[in-house]
Amino acid sequence: MKHLLLIYLFATLLIFAAFAVLSFGYGNGYVYIYWRDWQFQSSALGLIALFILISLLVQLGWLFAKRYFVREQRKKETVLNFKELHPYEQLGIVWLLDAAKDQQVFIERVFAQSGLLSNIIDAQFDYRNGDFDTALQSLDKSAPMAFELAELLRIDIFLERLETEKALTHLEFLSQHQLSPWLTEIENAYQQRITALWGKLALQKPWVFLQTTQYGLLDAEHRDLWLQQLLIQFEQASVDDLALLQQRYLALQSEIQLRPYSSKVLWLKLLARMPEMGLQHADLALHLLQEHFDPEVFYLWFQQQLLKQIPDYAYVEQRILQLEQKYTSVPMLTFAKWHIYMATERKSEAEQLLVLYPDNILMGYLRIKSTLGDNPDLIRQLNLIFENDVNFLNFKI
Repeated sequence: MKHLLLIYLFATLLIFAAFAVLSFGYGNGYVYIYWRDWQFQSSALGLIALFILISLLVQLGWLFAKRYFVREQRKKETVLNFKELHPYEQLGIVWLLDAAKDQQVFIERVFAQSGLLSNIIDAQFDYRNGDFDTALQSLDKSAPMAFELAELLRIDIFLERLETEKALTHLEFLSQHQLSPWLTEIENAYQQRITALWGKLALQKPWVFLQTTQYGLLDAEHRDLWLQQLLIQFEQASVDDLALLQQRYLALQSEIQLRPYSSKVLWLKLLARMPEMGLQHADLALHLLQEHFDPEVFYLWFQQQLLKQIPDYAYVEQRILQLEQKYTSVPMLTFAKWHIYMATERKSEAEQLLVLYPDNILMGYLRIKSTLGDNPDLIRQLNLIFENDVNFLNFKI
């Protein structure tokens, strides 16, 4: 239909131009039509425009009617052979049945005449069949206009071959590359594909991902999975990797505090493993505790405070009291206060806390520990018993 409209537009311009030349010095003429009680008065140019409009409407009506009747007729036809279908219908069936692998020959034949996609389609099948070298050779022959599509597949091949650094280089370039105009209508799908590749790279080599010069490349799911992989592989990090991780957190600190709670907890666990990020760790922990009381988060903050060379017991106690005002009846806060009182030699106040929460495992641990006194062997055995309980946090204080 777009083609038809362009033809009519071009023809109209030619007719009007010819009429203007022929009418030069003579005027536009006058037309009067009288039929029954209906009258029409216009210039000759208006009459021509009316004829063109009526012709266009008739053409459009015929086009829509033809499409409708063909579609209805198609519904009633009995199809006995797959080859009797139109190529787009055949491709649609292959897509619906996810049968691309079984119909490789058919798909390649359909796209064989496409100078834009033929090499990329061949490369896609080679990639799926595990022939990565042949796939890369086909991509090298692909049309320049299909550069983005070829690069997406090339990056996927690099990741499958565990050539993460190459994939990183190409992804960095592609993420900053201006999208070709003919792909703008499917830009969302294109960006989703790039995001998926970033996620694949981040999970494959989490420390290599830190070398990216851009931020915000992962979706929420892959971002948390990436942080989990950093925790799992933390011992494999080099000094440069840790420096990049610190730099990443400092650059995104304000944004991280707006992320979901679970994501912030993962960052907190990473910061806990980097002593030089102690201030940031404390700030994030207190931010989380203001949002929601999590025993694990409190433990990470409390342990960090007590492991300092010179713990500020007054500051820690003040923070605990503030949390007690916000969260009532939390045994862990009482547990922490007991350690503060013992460290500041306020044993009588510490003993008064032992009568609270008789059914809580942490307070039960303190009551037994207090009874054992300074016997290190018995306390070590006590720790072994309690640390084997899944509900008990291992307090290294």
